[in-house]
Amino acid sequence: MTAIKHALQRDIFTPNDERLLSIVNVCKAGKKKKNCFLCATVTTERPVQVKVVKVKKSDKGDFYKRQIAWALRDLAVVDAKDAIKENPEFDLHFEKIYKWVASSTAEKNAFISCIWKLNQRYLRKKIDFVNVSSQLLEELPKVTEESVPSGENQSVTGGDEEVVDEYQELNAREEQDIEIMMEGCEYAISNAEAFAEKLSRELQVLDGANIQSIMASEKQVNILMKLLDEALKEVDQIELKLSSYEEMLQSVKEQMDQISESNHLIHLSNTNNVKLLSEIEFLVNHMDLAKGHIKALQEGDLASSRGIEACTNAADALLQCMNVALRPGHDMLLAVKQQQQRFSDLRELFARRLASHLNNVFVQQGHDQSSTLAQHSVELTLPNHHPFHRDLLRYAKLMEWLKSTDYGKYEGLTKNYMDYLSRLYEREIKDFFEVAKIKMTGTTKESKKFGLHGSSGKLTGSTSSLNKLSVQSSGNRRSQSSSLLDMGNMSASDLDVADRTKFDKIFEQVLSELEPLCLAEQDFISKFFKLQQHQSMPGTMAEAEDLDGGTLSRQHNCGTPLPVSSEKDMIRQMMIKIFRCIEPELNNLIALGDKIDSFNSLYMLVKMSHHVWTAQNVDPASFLSTTLGNVLVTVKRNFDKCISNQIRQMEEVKISKKSKVGILPFVAEFEEFAGLAESIFKNAERRGDLDKAYTKLIRGVFVNVEKVANESQKTPRDVVMMENFHHIFATLSRLKISCLEAEKKEAKQKYTDHLQSYVIYSLGQPLEKLNHFFEGVEARVAQGIREEEVSYQLAFNKQELRKVIKEYPGKEVKKGLDNLYKKVDKHLCEEENLLQVVWHSMQDEFIRQYKHFEGLIARCYPGSGVTMEFTIQDILDYCSSIAQSH
Repeated sequence: MTAIKHALQRDIFTPNDERLLSIVNVCKAGKKKKNCFLCATVTTERPVQVKVVKVKKSDKGDFYKRQIAWALRDLAVVDAKDAIKENPEFDLHFEKIYKWVASSTAEKNAFISCIWKLNQRYLRKKIDFVNVSSQLLEELPKVTEESVPSGENQSVTGGDEEVVDEYQELNAREEQDIEIMMEGCEYAISNAEAFAEKLSRELQVLDGANIQSIMASEKQVNILMKLLDEALKEVDQIELKLSSYEEMLQSVKEQMDQISESNHLIHLSNTNNVKLLSEIEFLVNHMDLAKGHIKALQEGDLASSRGIEACTNAADALLQCMNVALRPGHDMLLAVKQQQQRFSDLRELFARRLASHLNNVFVQQGHDQSSTLAQHSVELTLPNHHPFHRDLLRYAKLMEWLKSTDYGKYEGLTKNYMDYLSRLYEREIKDFFEVAKIKMTGTTKESKKFGLHGSSGKLTGSTSSLNKLSVQSSGNRRSQSSSLLDMGNMSASDLDVADRTKFDKIFEQVLSELEPLCLAEQDFISKFFKLQQHQSMPGTMAEAEDLDGGTLSRQHNCGTPLPVSSEKDMIRQMMIKIFRCIEPELNNLIALGDKIDSFNSLYMLVKMSHHVWTAQNVDPASFLSTTLGNVLVTVKRNFDKCISNQIRQMEEVKISKKSKVGILPFVAEFEEFAGLAESIFKNAERRGDLDKAYTKLIRGVFVNVEKVANESQKTPRDVVMMENFHHIFATLSRLKISCLEAEKKEAKQKYTDHLQSYVIYSLGQPLEKLNHFFEGVEARVAQGIREEEVSYQLAFNKQELRKVIKEYPGKEVKKGLDNLYKKVDKHLCEEENLLQVVWHSMQDEFIRQYKHFEGLIARCYPGSGVTMEFTIQDILDYCSSIAQSH
C-alpha cells in the first residue's frame, strides 16, 4: 500500500500541487468488483483545498488515472454502517449517495479518521459521522498501530502529523542570524560535525555567563525584599484606617436608606394621585351629558326644525356617552353603573317619544294626502309626495340613531310606515288606473261595454266583459275578412291610427307617472331608514312571504345593524308591500288594452321594454326594475298571442265560391301589421322580437295563400298566387324589412312564376290548327328528314300549309284576342291593377309563337312565298285597340 501511495503521489498529485494524506482500496457495493482507490488530498498552495479523489487503474496499462474528484465541503454525511462490529462497508453522501466496500476495516477506519481530522482543521463544517465509534475519531493512532502494518502506520501517521503540525517558515531575522553565523565558520557546510561542536562550546560559555550574572544580582534581591516588607506594613495601617471609616459610614448608609424609602413612597403616592385624576377626568369628560341635552331628550319639540336639530344633537351626544370605551375596572364603579342606567332610561324615554311622534306623522300624512286625491281623479297624474318626504327627511338622523340604539322600535316604525303608506298608495294608484282605463275606452258611456262603472272606475265583471270584447273584436275581423272576399276590396280597421296613438300616449303617461313615483319612494326609504342600496352586489332576494304583518328580516339584537345585502333586501321588501297593487293594476290595464285592440300589444311591448331598460340601467335589482320586468313578460306573452291569433285567423279563412278571391284579407292584415310595427319599433330595444314575429307571420301568409289558391273554384289558382304574392312583394319592397329579404325574393319569384304560368295557360294555342301542323313538321325533322325536304311530304306540302293559314285571317285573330282580354279581366281584381301587366305578357307570348311559326316556314318552305295572313304589327295593333276599348 505504501508503494501505491508513493506512486500515486508522484504520478497524479505532485503535478497538480497536491499532497496525498490517506488512501483506501475500495469497490462499489453490490456490483461486480472493480477496485479503485479513494484518496484524501490537500493542495500545497494557500488557500488550502481539501478533496476526495477517486483513482482508477487504466485498462490499457499499469498506470493510474484520476477519474473523479469531490470537494470535502460538499460532503454531508459519512456513514460507517456499524460502530461496534467490524464492517468494511461505508457510504459517502455528496450530491448523491456513494456506497463503497473497503479491502479491510483498518483501511476504512484510517480513511474515515483522516476525513474527520481534515474537517476539523480546514473546514469546521458540520459533517455528520454516522455509525462511527467516538474512540476511532479521538484515538486514531492506537487503532492504526494495532490493525495497520508498521510501514503503513508510519506512512499514514506521518501524513497526519503533517496535517496537525504544519511547517512554519523562518522569518527574515532568523534567516539573517543563521547566515551571519555560517559566514563566521566557513567549514559549516563541509564539516557539519565540527560546526556542531563549535556551536556546543559557545552554548556552554553562554550558560556560564548566565549563572554568574544571577549570582551577582543576589544583593539587589535582598534589598528588594526589605522594601517589600515595609510596603506590607504600610498597607496594614491603611486597611485599619479604612475599617474605621467604613464603620462611621455604616450609620450614614442606614439613614440614607430610610430617606430613599420615604421618597419612593411619596413618589408612588403622587403617581397614584395623577392616575386617579386622569381616570376621573376621563369619566367626567366622556360620561357627562349636558343639562341642555337631557332637557332636549326629555321635553324637546319634535315638530319644529329647531327642536329636531336640538334633539338630534342631544341623541348623538347620548350615543357617544353610551358607546364610550371604558377602561378595565370602570364598569365596577357605582357611579359609572348609575350613569349608564341613567343613559339607558334617557334612551328608552326618547326612543318612545320619537316613535310615537313619527307614527302620528305617518297617520296625519295619510289623512292629508287623501284630501288631495279628488283633484287628481280627473287628470292622469299621481299625487306628489315630495313635500311629505321633505318633512320626514328632517328626522333621518334620528332614525339612524334609533336604528343603532333600539332596533325593535326602528323595526316597528318601519312596519307602521309600510302599513299606512301601502293603503294610501293603493287608493291613489287604483284611482289613477281607473282614470287611465276611462281615457282608453273613451266616454263613460263607451266604457260601460268594457265593464267600467262611472267615475269610480271599478272594473267589475272584467272577465265577462273582456271576453265579450274579444268575441266582438274577433267577429269584426271575421266580418271584415268576409267583406273583403265578397266585395273584392279592403275595408278600414276597427280602430284607426288615431285611436292607437291615443292608447300609446295614455300607456306612456301611466309608465311615466309610475316610474318617478317608485324611484322617489325608494330613494326616500333609503335615506330616511338609512338603508344602503348601491354599495354592494345584489344578494339573493328574500321571499316577501311575511309582508302582511310578519317580520321584515331575521331577528337582530337591539342596536345590531343589518348587513348591506340584507338592507338591500329590506328596501325591496318594503317597496313590494307599499306598491303591491302596481303589478296587478298594470296587468289589468294591459289586458284591457289587448282586448280593445290586439295590435296595442305592439305599443305596450316597445314602451315597457324601454322603461325596463331604463330601470335596469339605474339599478338592475330594484323593485321598479323587477316589477316592470314581470309585467314585460305578460306584455310579451300578449304580443306572442297576437301573432298566434293572426296565424290562426289565416288558417280559418273561408273563401266565397261565387265571387273572385282577389287580395286575401290576411295578406292585407299583414301589410297593416307590418306598416304599424315598423312605425312603432323604429329604434326600439326589442327589435329582435318583432323580427321573430315577422318570420312566423310571413311563413303563415305564404302557406295559407297557397292553401286558399288550391281551394279556389271561381278564380284560377295562378291568379290567386300571382296577385297575392305581387301584393306581398310590393309591401316588403316598400317597408324594406331587412330580416325578410329572403322572403321578399321568394315572393317575387312566386309572383313571376305564376304570372308566366297563367299567361301560358290562358293564352293556350290561339292558332291551334296551325300549331298542330307545325308540330307535325317538327316531328318529321326529328325523325331525320331534312327541313327543306319536308315540303315534299304529302301531308305537309305547300298546299296544306296555305290551307291552314287561310283559316286564321286577321279578323279572327282579333276576335280571339278580344275574348281572351274579357276572360282575363273577369279573373283579375281591380285593387291590385295587374290587368295591363298580364295583357302585356300575353302579347309578348303571342308574338313569340308567331315568330316561331315564321321561322319554321322560312326553313322548311324556302322560296314558296307562303306567309301568315297578319303581321307582328297587326298583333300589336289588335292588342292596343282591345286594351283601349275596354
